[in-house]
Amino acid sequence: MTNQEKILVVDDEPDIVELVAYNLQKEGFIVSSASDGEAALAKIREEKFDFIVLDLMLPGMPGMEICRVLRNDPKTRNLPVIMLTAKGEEVDKILGLEVGADDYLTKPFSPRELLARIRAVMRRTSGKKEDEKVIRIGDLTINKETYTVTKRDLPLSLSSTEFRLLLYLVERKGKVFNRDQLLDAVWKDEAFVEPRTVDVHVRRLRTQIENDPANPKYLRTKRGIGYYVEAAL
Repeated sequence: MTNQEKILVVDDEPDIVELVAYNLQKEGFIVSSASDGEAALAKIREEKFDFIVLDLMLPGMPGMEICRVLRNDPKTRNLPVIMLTAKGEEVDKILGLEVGADDYLTKPFSPRELLARIRAVMRRTSGKKEDEKVIRIGDLTINKETYTVTKRDLPLSLSSTEFRLLLYLVERKGKVFNRDQLLDAVWKDEAFVEPRTVDVHVRRLRTQIENDPANPKYLRTKRGIGYYVEAAL
């Protein structure tokens, strides 16, 4: 980690932006800012940032939606994000982390704590490669360029939807997603798709990737909540 990382601070409170920018610049970071979601996304598309400090409550597009957009774009999927919010409820923290935030800080906060968290997230994410094409998990090898999956070097016959579902969950290991979240992420705007469609595709996936589909090792169920890929693999 060098000391010339470029950080985008997205917050509609000028005092917060000034405080954060001053302290980050003092530590050698290059800092840019945006006061709303649309402006933030425009900057991210035009410039390369190493980190995003993102307020949850923004005019127009909320921070949670911005984070969701970043995580669904291959170019920004691994861009580290810390979410800021004036809310302290546990549910907001959970929702922020579910859409892909790397950490969460409640206002008011000390600049020293924010800096420590930024450095911690950077250390955790420094090994991620945005252009990573092959993911290995247990006996499975997922190739994002060729849309293929092998198990112990033997090719599996997955549909494009099954591949997208598996990839989405593997890239977010340990996070639990309900049917509606998976429909939004994998099926997107396809019409006439029922929530139970997710269950059907999960069953089909398990028949191919699991040694024992009735006792899955990879694609697990959190009873009453949704599906996830085991983080410990």
